[in-house]
Amino acid sequence: MKKNNGFTLIELMIVVAIIGVISAIAFPSYDSYMKKSRRADAKVGMSKIADKQERFYLQNNTYTTSFAATGLNTSNISEEGYYSYTISSSNLDSGFVITATAVAGKSQADDTGCTVMTLSSTGLKTPNGVPAGTKDCW
Repeated sequence: MKKNNGFTLIELMIVVAIIGVISAIAFPSYDSYMKKSRRADAKVGMSKIADKQERFYLQNNTYTTSFAATGLNTSNISEEGYYSYTISSSNLDSGFVITATAVAGKSQADDTGCTVMTLSSTGLKTPNGVPAGTKDCW
């Protein structure tokens, strides 16, 4: 009598089912981790802009809403390209607000609660215009 070596169809299906369950548990955690790590792109970009704004202020005694005036352009701020940036101010002599908005169509656009992050000249950090303690975007 010849002995057959190998796995049965039932054994293979059980292994596939176990891999499916493990994947279903692990993927949401991995996706959440990746979104959190990509927020660093916004933080680095806003820090660059704030640094350039402070240098501009030291030379001109006012802030600016122009990236070109600070020596930056919108293509060299975000290294990864997950965020776009704007600078706004109601009074350029007293301060500014930098806004990082997740680029539509990129993976960060699904980062609910942290798609828009702001940094003010006073150091106030807010996700979606809400004080920082409500959502851990920073």
